[in-house]
Amino acid sequence: MDHPLIDLINARIQAAERDGAFDKLEGAGQPLPACDDPENAVLTRILKENGAVPEVVALIRDLADLRARLRDTHDRTARAGLIREIALLDTRLEIAKRR
Repeated sequence: MDHPLIDLINARIQAAERDGAFDKLEGAGQPLPACDDPENAVLTRILKENGAVPEVVALIRDLADLRARLRDTHDRTARAGLIREIALLDTRLEIAKRR
């Protein structure tokens, strides 16, 4: 069974085509980019466009930021908190690497 709004959707698409809404789109007439995983191509593209990275990469970046903050911090209490955060992220990184 078709979606109840399929006729409306098709009518809107046809009207947009008539009005030229699809003319001169970026990439028109060019081949689609190669895709390693066609079943998840849309999801992969959305993730990439929004800056999503694997967990390991995100943890490595967070650790680098914390270590830079630690280098610039002279307050003992703040340093102790940063060291705890670094230890926690180090542990999470090791766990993520094993997956």
